[in-house]
Amino acid sequence: MFTKKQPWQRRDAGLTARMIVSFAVLTVLYIIFLSVLAYVGVSAIAIAAIAGVMILAQWYFSDRIVLWSTGAKIVSREQFPELHDLVERIVARNNLSKPRIAVTNTRMPNAFATGKTPKSSIVAVTTGLMDQLDTEELEGVIAHELAHIKNRDVLILTLASIFSMIAWYLMRFGMYGAMFGGGGGGSYGRRGNEGGAAMLLILLIAIVTWIVSFLIIRAISRYREYVADRDGALITGKPSKLASALLKISGTMKRMPTRDLREVEGMNAFFIIPALSGDALTNLFSTHPSVDQRVKKLMEMEAAMS
Repeated sequence: MFTKKQPWQRRDAGLTARMIVSFAVLTVLYIIFLSVLAYVGVSAIAIAAIAGVMILAQWYFSDRIVLWSTGAKIVSREQFPELHDLVERIVARNNLSKPRIAVTNTRMPNAFATGKTPKSSIVAVTTGLMDQLDTEELEGVIAHELAHIKNRDVLILTLASIFSMIAWYLMRFGMYGAMFGGGGGGSYGRRGNEGGAAMLLILLIAIVTWIVSFLIIRAISRYREYVADRDGALITGKPSKLASALLKISGTMKRMPTRDLREVEGMNAFFIIPALSGDALTNLFSTHPSVDQRVKKLMEMEAAMS
């Protein structure tokens, strides 16, 4: 029997278009970068081997690294029955797979999802989040994280981060190759007088590639947050509750000690609200849109649904 898809279940055309353009730009950049490295004689085999190891490590261990970095622990129904019940109600109503559930014991209110496929997905919340939000607000936050899983956002951000990581390591090893003769016997090694120019060329291309990768990842992440807000609100049918939760989380985060925020800033791309220590440049290149913008869009949804 044919079942009509709900609005949040349909593919987002804007998101798909942005992903295609972003990855096309990244691909062109890396082709140019690799061509420059080959031209100056840097050992492509050594670079590929090291980059390959780093990619595989990030791919296979990224979920464990996220849990370890945040101190999140997988919890059973016996440990957190109400949290399991809440998640099960949401997934049952929306025909979703139930993720594993993790909890971080910290007063900082936040949540995140990880896992590259729906079957391997994990939704994590902090004890501070559960203490501060009412049931409907917590439901909105979890629906937001389930939307990330449905949209495979963790997989996309992992792939995009791999591009950025490759640029970083190619830049470093490209510099080493130029400094020590391009792996011994390359064209750069035979043209010692051109060594400085070759190294500068590698460094320039690598820096441009990394910066563009960095900005693209941030742009992708910000747009995906808007989509997860929208889909999460449609899943629950209560945009105002997610908006209320975002305001509560943001208000508490502003009162958190700077030291506590800096300890988890590396995980900002995963959190529902980034842990920012207040630096203007950090906010400028944030992985998330401003809370005011997100709340405005959610309240517009609430008004349209009334």
